[in-house]
Amino acid sequence: MPDVVSNTGPLIALAGIRQFDLLHELFHRILIPPAVQLEVLDETTLKAITAADWITVQGVQDTIAVQLLQEDLGAGESEAIVLARELDAGLLLIDERTARRKAHTLGLSVVGTLGVLLIAKEKGLIAAIQPLLDELRRAGFRMSDDLYFQVLRHADEVIKGQ
Repeated sequence: MPDVVSNTGPLIALAGIRQFDLLHELFHRILIPPAVQLEVLDETTLKAITAADWITVQGVQDTIAVQLLQEDLGAGESEAIVLARELDAGLLLIDERTARRKAHTLGLSVVGTLGVLLIAKEKGLIAAIQPLLDELRRAGFRMSDDLYFQVLRHADEVIKGQ
């Protein structure tokens, strides 16, 4: 299985709704750069990462590329993108829109928290996405109503009137 690299956002979001183990079930092993590990400040996610022997912290080689990306992105996003490029990773888990666009322009395959939930539903690991989307919203995860309903339609969980 190709390498999967993660940025901070999906780790925090999934830990916050008690779905962190979906990452292991879907991807078996995840690599994170040191800046991502440093960005995780909430206790729930720290405990989840510490307990997960399937998450490996791996440094990046091209620090100049990281510095260039940091002109537009945060440290974790920059290191995650560079690490994914260096490893020729099969997938980069990242939520932030600007970082996703940058990763796409560099030829990386990208999926965010909502994409992870969709994959998990397709594989039968979760029964329904809507309760998890609602939980994400309550936890402060930003998503427009349009995106919310788009994800539900993609998951075949259409709400009456939508």
